[in-house]
Amino acid sequence: MTFRAFVRSRPALIALAMASLLAACAMEPPSPIDSRLARELGNVHLDPVAAESAINAYRSSRGLEPLRLDPALTAMAQRQADAMVAGDALSHTVGGPFLTRLAAAGIVATEAGENLGAGYFTLDEAMAGWRGSAEHDANLRMAGATRMGVAIAKSPHTHYGVYWALELAADQQRPSDALRTSGL
Repeated sequence: MTFRAFVRSRPALIALAMASLLAACAMEPPSPIDSRLARELGNVHLDPVAAESAINAYRSSRGLEPLRLDPALTAMAQRQADAMVAGDALSHTVGGPFLTRLAAAGIVATEAGENLGAGYFTLDEAMAGWRGSAEHDANLRMAGATRMGVAIAKSPHTHYGVYWALELAADQQRPSDALRTSGL
């Protein structure tokens, strides 16, 4: 579900993002929830500070700098998770194209990425899923990232019950820095 692109023009970035988004749909998400797990959906919760701690512990074990929770990225993650529940779809585009969502959230970054997940009932499960995918793991280890936002949305009336969104971004160093995207 991920790609890395170093793009200097907005049209090329949009075209590359659209191609990547189509490829993202090919990844097989976890199996649908059964009725027993649907009853347990009420117990699914996300503590963003615990998520920040878990991600930073993982990054630290690989010699990377920690991330900080960012309110704008957290709000962006929540909108994406809510859109996935509303659309009953694990999708990078259900809430709109990634670059459009970044701009709408007021995110200015030199590098940005997104990890999505569905059917995970704990942070540990989501982290294991992301670490087990080369593309998602690359986002977790994005060297330039400095901030993050994470959110879940749930509904027993959806295929997976719970949808996860993790947004990562690097701070912009100068206005001329080219945006690198990952996880589209």
